Amino acid sequence: MGETNGEPEATARLQKLFEGHRLTPTQRRIAHCMVRRAADAPFLSSVELAELAGVSQPSVTRFAVALGFDGYPALRRHLRDVVPTAEAAQDASANEYQQAVQAEIDNLRHLAGLLADPAPVERAGRLLAASRPLPVLGLRAAAAQATGFCYFARKVHPDVRLLDEGGTLLADRIDGAVRAGAGALLCFALPRHPREVVEALAYARAAGLTVVTVADSTFAPVARHSDLLLPAAVGTGLAFDTACAPMLLGRVLLEAMCDALPDAQARLEEFDARAAARGLFVE
Repeated sequence: MGETNGEPEATARLQKLFEGHRLTPTQRRIAHCMVRRAADAPFLSSVELAELAGVSQPSVTRFAVALGFDGYPALRRHLRDVVPTAEAAQDASANEYQQAVQAEIDNLRHLAGLLADPAPVERAGRLLAASRPLPVLGLRAAAAQATGFCYFARKVHPDVRLLDEGGTLLADRIDGAVRAGAGALLCFALPRHPREVVEALAYARAAGLTVVTVADSTFAPVARHSDLLLPAAVGTGLAFDTACAPMLLGRVLLEAMCDALPDAQARLEEFDARAAARGLFVE
């Protein structure tokens, strides 16, 4: 089963707490775990947090000190003061399915708040528009997000290449995109994060590509290999994660890319004309 999903407000406050600190990879792993368990974080013991994050208990203590606290108890007291719990905000009469839907609505509200500053998405749109070809990576749970993005992107971008299979050929396909002139790579990265994705992004950056990533958190494992990371939370209240916010952020990126492509509208009109001539759609 998925982990309990915290309210977006709790997630945002946790992320703000971590901003501006130079965290080690282990500490970033702890931070990512706390963001994923935002509603539970104020009540977890250091041993419980260590087990959830897959680190040692002393690592949790060092993490708290790195954030400026005397130790983990002080960090936990701080969290109880500033991070609201999910229980306080949930309607007790809602069943688990309604709660899952409400959690996704809250994730979308949080995304709307992040988009109040459009600069990161606009920058990403320019990077994607200028990359010829444009490789789009998404493995396992994120494959659907990458495929959906590519389906629409191909209507306005002259060369979009879907990378939705791992294995030894993945690096070859990245090399092929670089040789063909690619300047950027778009990645959709969702939990559970495959090791192949992290390694592929490191390889892509070493090959000279600018990596734009849509991920569930700014503390996701792919963050250190991304030049521009755009967060969109996933819902974890059901057996399998729900990803409405990452999907919508992908559509927002498409809009930003279209804005940066001077011939996007002409391409869309050309497609519509061909579709009408072929009777492609029934409506």
